[in-house]
Amino acid sequence: MIIINLVQNQDAAITLLEAYNGGDFTYKYEGKQGIQLKFSVTGDPEAAGKKAKALIKAEQWGANLYFNVMVG
Repeated sequence: MIIINLVQNQDAAITLLEAYNGGDFTYKYEGKQGIQLKFSVTGDPEAAGKKAKALIKAEQWGANLYFNVMVG
């Protein structure tokens, strides 16, 4: 499981990660608690967390966001 602490653009991040089809990971939105978005992942959670951060940062809306990704 990965947890993304994100205040803005939560819906966009959920949509982005659930639609990701890179073959190495899949992300399934499990719920929200405060600013935490929880995702179950297939594959290595550490690598999936790094990929999630890179995917969000690559988006126009995500380039300037302050957020972090935790494995838990």
